[in-house]
Amino acid sequence: MGSMLGLLGIFLLDGLLLSMAYNVHHYSFILKETNFTRLCTTKPMLTVNEQFPASWFNRDVKELIDNATAIGGDVDPSDAFTINGWPGALYNCSEEIYLILFNYVVETLSRLPVVFGKTYLFRLVSAVMNEEMFFAIAGHNFTVVAQDGAYIKPILTSYIMITPGQTMDILLTANQPPSYYYMAASPYFESGAPHDETTTTAILQYTNVIAAPTNISMPTLPIETDNISADNFTSKIKALASKDHPISVPKNVTKQILITVSVNQLPCEHGAGLCGGPNGNRLSASLNNISFDTPTTDILQAYYRSLPNVFDSDFPDQPPLYFNFSGVDSDTYLLPQVGTKVKLIEYGASVEIVFQGTNVGNPENHPMHLHGYSFYVVGSAYGNWNQTTSPATYNLIDPPAVNTVGVPRNGWTAIRFVADNPGVWFMHCHLERHASWGMDAVLIVKNGSKKKTSIRRPPRDLPICA
Repeated sequence: MGSMLGLLGIFLLDGLLLSMAYNVHHYSFILKETNFTRLCTTKPMLTVNEQFPASWFNRDVKELIDNATAIGGDVDPSDAFTINGWPGALYNCSEEIYLILFNYVVETLSRLPVVFGKTYLFRLVSAVMNEEMFFAIAGHNFTVVAQDGAYIKPILTSYIMITPGQTMDILLTANQPPSYYYMAASPYFESGAPHDETTTTAILQYTNVIAAPTNISMPTLPIETDNISADNFTSKIKALASKDHPISVPKNVTKQILITVSVNQLPCEHGAGLCGGPNGNRLSASLNNISFDTPTTDILQAYYRSLPNVFDSDFPDQPPLYFNFSGVDSDTYLLPQVGTKVKLIEYGASVEIVFQGTNVGNPENHPMHLHGYSFYVVGSAYGNWNQTTSPATYNLIDPPAVNTVGVPRNGWTAIRFVADNPGVWFMHCHLERHASWGMDAVLIVKNGSKKKTSIRRPPRDLPICA
């Protein structure tokens, strides 16, 4: 049983039954510019295998980002979320109808056929750019069994909350009266920033149902500011931590890093008050009050080839200034330093990183993502992390191993991992606009003492980025 839902683009991988779980599949990925029509708008998009899973923008996304970057303002929100590339039934020009074009039937929403009595594995991938999402299926509970590719203790639930960049595996048994049922996803968003407030839908369709019901059941989703529902779900996520699926949580930390996560502002380079951010400033974002400046030479090559003047290796282990992070809302802390800074970490170090959300600028949840690693989420709470009292609340028994974790609005999240994968690894907020504003840093894990603990040399025919 298996299926992939591509969410929000929720990307729903669909169609695999559990009995096929051990088959080996081979895939080809072809990049191609393809025309798509959604919401009565047609535009070309660079796609993989002529499909796209992400949010839908009526305008060209690159143009939107370039325009926003030029004036230092926020990017316009998406016009629709999608499930497997389709917005669904609730948008203008996207009614649940059939379009007959040149004798070819085209639908405006995604459908997942199921057989009564069978159990399906749905793999949900959130490709949404700037919103965390609630997701549910009308009339059905389901069981979440994995997150970011690692097994968790099964969670029987009627909804999930998933952040950009996260994946979840859910088991759904088709045990309701055969009919049509809406699947739906809508944003979880606690910020005053502009965002897409719409709801995307698809249909879970039992086979052998001749005609759609007059009224298709719609799931009840939490409201977009419902942090209690979001917390109720995420607090249940624990590693399976069984004999067959053991975990190994670092207990003796040798490298501790505290990182504040903030939305900031920079003075407008076009003149005072002339940019598109608040008070005419340029929107910015930072980690430890450093807004990442993307270099023109990639850091991987610069580090291993000892190229000068590309980055500084002095990303700090702690914030440059301590204050009431989750309580103070003051222009005093709005202005970040701009730089290309990395943190060097010894191979084999047991690392703890605490992400501390701040009330600076426009506070909200931040899904933090680290390339190259899965890490254990050992603790999370609202308020300020305390070096003395907070570790006493850590879960070192069955913390989930993930690669993306939500830092709560005006709260903190602690992660641990062993630095056993040498290389140059990007760390960033998975909200696209925050990443583009500078809420990023780079961790460089040094080579170990042996060949097998060192990064491989690049192949001689490695293409040079242009």
